[in-house]
Amino acid sequence: MKKHRLKIVVAIAGLLVVFACKEQGQKEDKEIMVKNESTVVLEEELYRPNYHFTPKVGWMNDPNGMFHYNGYYHLYFQHYPDGNKWGPMHWGHAISTDMVTWKEQPIALYPDDKGYIFSGSAVVDLENTSGFGTGGQVPIIAMFTYHNMEIEKAKGIDVESQAIAYSLDEGLTWTKYSGNPVIKNPGIRDFRDPKVSWNEEHKKWVMVLAAQDKVMFYGSKDLKSWELLSDFGSELNREIGTHGGVWECPDLFPITVEGTDETKWVLYVSVNPGGLNGGSATQYFIGDFDGTKFTMDKDFETVLNKGQNFWIDFGKDNYAGVTFSNVTSKNGGKFYMGWMSNWEYANEVPTETWRSAMTVAREIKLIKDDSSYRLAFKPVDEIDAYKGVKYRKENIAVNGELALINSQKINLSRSAINFNISDIKKDSFTFKLSNTQGDELSFGYSSIDDTFFIDREKSGKTGFSDTFSNKKSIAKRISGSKILSGTILLDKTSIELFFDEGSTVMTEIFFPNAPFETFSIETVNQDFVLDLLEVNQLNIN
Repeated sequence: MKKHRLKIVVAIAGLLVVFACKEQGQKEDKEIMVKNESTVVLEEELYRPNYHFTPKVGWMNDPNGMFHYNGYYHLYFQHYPDGNKWGPMHWGHAISTDMVTWKEQPIALYPDDKGYIFSGSAVVDLENTSGFGTGGQVPIIAMFTYHNMEIEKAKGIDVESQAIAYSLDEGLTWTKYSGNPVIKNPGIRDFRDPKVSWNEEHKKWVMVLAAQDKVMFYGSKDLKSWELLSDFGSELNREIGTHGGVWECPDLFPITVEGTDETKWVLYVSVNPGGLNGGSATQYFIGDFDGTKFTMDKDFETVLNKGQNFWIDFGKDNYAGVTFSNVTSKNGGKFYMGWMSNWEYANEVPTETWRSAMTVAREIKLIKDDSSYRLAFKPVDEIDAYKGVKYRKENIAVNGELALINSQKINLSRSAINFNISDIKKDSFTFKLSNTQGDELSFGYSSIDDTFFIDREKSGKTGFSDTFSNKKSIAKRISGSKILSGTILLDKTSIELFFDEGSTVMTEIFFPNAPFETFSIETVNQDFVLDLLEVNQLNIN
């Protein structure tokens, strides 16, 4: 009898333990849920940008297929909707009427048995050269890379091929061409990222794509049958440009030299790794294109041969950017957006719901100085419509460190700052963004070596990567003017610096533990005058 009683007691005790453990487990689950919810809320408040495009959920990298038609700008992008790290690639989609505020759309292209949907471009086929348009409809043609994971796993070479899809409802839904691929792999492992444009002079479509350590040019009359024209980048044992990694995401377009009637051709090529300040970045070349071959301008080539590479952005976080098709600015320039991250740490940045943002849309200008041609960039004019509260002050005397403005006056986490210095030759300065938690982002100019810099060592969360903040990013000043002007765009986790009318641009991301509250300036052992400071809050959500 005692044994039975003992068994009953043990059984009851066991049940109590089970119930206690279950209750404790439910409590822990609730705590985890609350913690996760708190993390997401904190992440949304701290890190999701106000006016830079991010997907609602999931991973994002390269911008793809950007075009303008019937009043709408279309942005497609490399997207993995089911995770916050790189995965099976889709084309996500967003639209805008001004390139500033974006509305996400349903996914445009899904991977299939031919492979993942890698980067590419889209064009408006106004003359229906493809024959896909019916009943007067204007087809939009997307050209993209198929990346076959089965072949990759088998260590094959012909992993990537080029394919097309068409849309008859202005880019909202797509049909993949039954004759894909339209360009088979020629025996090159990295063979991707087609960028297509219409060449009016030669009445044909021209496409440039990346092929390992060079780019290849193709021509077509109908977007379905393609002929190899030429290549550029690695010729007769001579490497042109930077070859620290694989070439990716090229772009080719004509542009008028600022203030003249002269037209030159610009060739973009992204490289990963091999960027000036580490990781991924985008270089460019300037020359002429005769419908078949790209030839560098002689002055440009001379400067390049002296060891000076040309970068569209000297910060660490602007990669794989290309231009919008079917649109130019009122000045004849092109519009551009890039992916605001770096492959060194893109998969590890401290956001969970989504990963990555795009740069602000920028207008490209081509300028000519004493030695060669160069590109310059500025934020698109459309952003001015969102400027609200303004703080302006002139002739600010600085000696040591001086607080310029705080978040009680203007929300620095979504602001545009313009400054002007009339004589920079003898001056060095450091701007600082800071908060009460001790986070600090520093950037500015050193007259000692005539360079701009960004330092994010103390900017907040940095431990997710060994290379995120291990050194300052440096950019040699290009302009020789004694006047230094600058535009600074701030948006929670990003800074975009446009120095000297955009001749030097630096873009970087950061992750403070709390919003930056104070914007200050510091000089060392010198009197310094900031001739103009203008700060606008950007009312964009």
